[in-house]
Amino acid sequence: MNRRSFMRSAILFPIAVNRMDATALNNLINPAEKTDRMPVLFVGHGSPMYAIEENEFVHSWRKLGETMPRPKAILCVSAHWETNGTFVTAMSKPPTIHDFGGFPRQLFEVQYPAPGSPELANETKKSITSTSVGLDQKWGLDHGAWSVIRNIYPKADIPVIEMSLDYNMSPRAHYDLGSELSSLRNKGVLIIGSGNIVHNLRMVAWDKINEPEFGFDWAIQANNKVKQLIENDNHKDLINYSSLGREVQLAIPTPEHYLPLLYTLALKETSDSVTFFNDKAVMGSLAMTSVKIG
Repeated sequence: MNRRSFMRSAILFPIAVNRMDATALNNLINPAEKTDRMPVLFVGHGSPMYAIEENEFVHSWRKLGETMPRPKAILCVSAHWETNGTFVTAMSKPPTIHDFGGFPRQLFEVQYPAPGSPELANETKKSITSTSVGLDQKWGLDHGAWSVIRNIYPKADIPVIEMSLDYNMSPRAHYDLGSELSSLRNKGVLIIGSGNIVHNLRMVAWDKINEPEFGFDWAIQANNKVKQLIENDNHKDLINYSSLGREVQLAIPTPEHYLPLLYTLALKETSDSVTFFNDKAVMGSLAMTSVKIG
């Protein structure tokens, strides 16, 4: 997709910004404070249009916000922020990035003015020892983050930071890095991986765009194979996904939408339950399948 980004000045939103500043102060991450362990999510985010449409996937996201424990902050690993090195957003007011093209103007007008959390950015940096983590002041929230989170928490009153995907790292290194975030689960942080298990835009069936559920045979087979491996806690094969056969290779032609799943799986503990939701194929070559751990 065309990666062009822009934002509206926060001065257009004085009331919302003032409210969020107050909320952010009440949600500071205290490294010494422990809470009940938060769940972890992998969310198949699908089309950016789901940010403004009403459908079963959106309704499922809203239900998450109503049923999960309220987090103090959110850390999102999005498929749409790839970098040379690992970074976390560290600004207090992250901009809403419209990193796509060809969609209606209404979508470009959407803002998600959630506060950031320099405190969580620093705590994340301290938690990771396998690689250096940069504190980013330029990125913000891309659509892999805000198009989903605005449906889970529509009030935009929970601090959100993003962590990037280092395109130099192997799948195993991404998985291992994800495991280093484990302590954040006990500090009120909801960790979300945002991507898609099956994501092949070149093979999208545009003539099926209005068909509620349609998946090519290979897409359904790949999705089912990945789900079975998740259910069996076979993370080794999921890390080595390129060896899982032709259908998985078609489902994951590039790694960026799959890698957030590895971050989520790396955080699973023995006692954690695994639940699938939004488990449907769309447009032939995409799957909305999502995973809740814990």
